[in-house]
This record gives sequence, C-alpha cells and structure tokens, in this order.
Amino acid sequence: MAYKPKSTHERILHRLKISLGHLQKVVEMAEAHKYCLDVIHQSQAVQKALRSADELVLENHLTTCVAKAIRQGKDRETIKEVMSAIRKS
Repeated sequence: MAYKPKSTHERILHRLKISLGHLQKVVEMAEAHKYCLDVIHQSQAVQKALRSADELVLENHLTTCVAKAIRQGKDRETIKEVMSAIRKS
C-alpha cells in the first residue's frame, strides 16, 4: 500500500523528498554518462515533482497566511506579494 501523507506539511515534505530522489537519480545518470534523453526524462520528473510541491505550498499559503492577512485588512500588499511570487515561476 502506498504512503498517504495526512497533513499539508507532510504532503509538501513527501513531494519534496520525491523531487530529491529524482534529482539524485539525474546526478547518478549524468555521472555514469547515461543516454542524454534518459537524463532529460528524469530531469523532467524532478521539475514536475517540484511544480507539484510549489502548487501545494501556494495553496496552503493562500488558505492560511493570505486569508488571515486579508481579514486583517492587508489585502493590497498581500495580493502584491502573491502575484510577485507567481510571476517568478
């Protein structure tokens, strides 16, 4: 049976650990001079896992920190901060 993380924090850590495992594999493959396209495919898996972790972190941030800041009347600065982070991605 597959591991099922329960809390958002556990889910984020789980996805980051998956990313780390994929990245370690990419390094090993590059060191072993594996076929270039195989290295690229593994690298793409790293990127996908990191995007998944980023989405989960953003969702958590929106439902906790951002929601709280908006309730406190800090909507403009909070939206600006979130949009800045999204633009960097």
